[in-house]
Amino acid sequence: MDKHPLLTIRQLDASYGPVQVLFDIDMEVYRGEIVSIIGPNGAGKSTVIKAILNIATPCAGNITFNNREITKLPTHGVAALGIGYVPQGRIVFSNMSVEENLEMGAFLMKEHLARKVAVDKVFDQFPRLRERRRQLAGRLSGGEQQMLAIGRALMLDPTLVILDEPSLGLSPKYVDIIFEHLIALRDDGRTLLMVEQNAARALSTSDRGYALELGKNRYTGTGKELLANPAVRQMYLGGGNTLSTAPESFHENASPTACNAPTSLSPTSLSFHRTMGHTT
Repeated sequence: MDKHPLLTIRQLDASYGPVQVLFDIDMEVYRGEIVSIIGPNGAGKSTVIKAILNIATPCAGNITFNNREITKLPTHGVAALGIGYVPQGRIVFSNMSVEENLEMGAFLMKEHLARKVAVDKVFDQFPRLRERRRQLAGRLSGGEQQMLAIGRALMLDPTLVILDEPSLGLSPKYVDIIFEHLIALRDDGRTLLMVEQNAARALSTSDRGYALELGKNRYTGTGKELLANPAVRQMYLGGGNTLSTAPESFHENASPTACNAPTSLSPTSLSFHRTMGHTT
């Protein structure tokens, strides 16, 4: 493993209106790792991802990627540096073909040939998508749509791929398939950071993990260490969830504000947000 982290988060704070939801978060992701962030609803997992992508503006702290400060970098600039994003919910363009969906992920590529080469690489990774390249994305199964969402994030050949709940809503069969693909991506040299509600599966797949509670780092270690930790097993892995969750009025999918100030997204940032699969 590289001695220097690919991604570093230091003393990260973030708020939703007057409510602070991340407190002094420290994380590191090294090249060639799968790293998982687990925790109950409202723990701040997705907020960490949004801060990395600058969809959410931190109140304090800094984020560096590949030795470059990205805390205030526009979202499209983060993508250009080599960070791909797979949003929660298998969001695809339903009335577009599989191939057209993939091309939407190549929004920074100007050369048609480069886009074609990128599409072919995704088809090599996901042969099932090649078989359905002209099929409308809305007619794919849930697992196939998740493959497509991951494939779209790979179009710009990112160094780091961030995934938000990749197994959410999938059948056990497709959960197995998706995690097999994630391991294959890691083995091919990709670095993966994922938020995942299936804590046992995430940790068994991950090199390292972070467990959050109410916006704070609660536990960290290798996947095996966290799986063997009695407290983690009690809190996250079916032994009864004793962790506090955020109040019902808190919505982790809202947009955090920077130090309680109004938040605005630039047109370019909003465009990237939609292209990568979000709607507002």
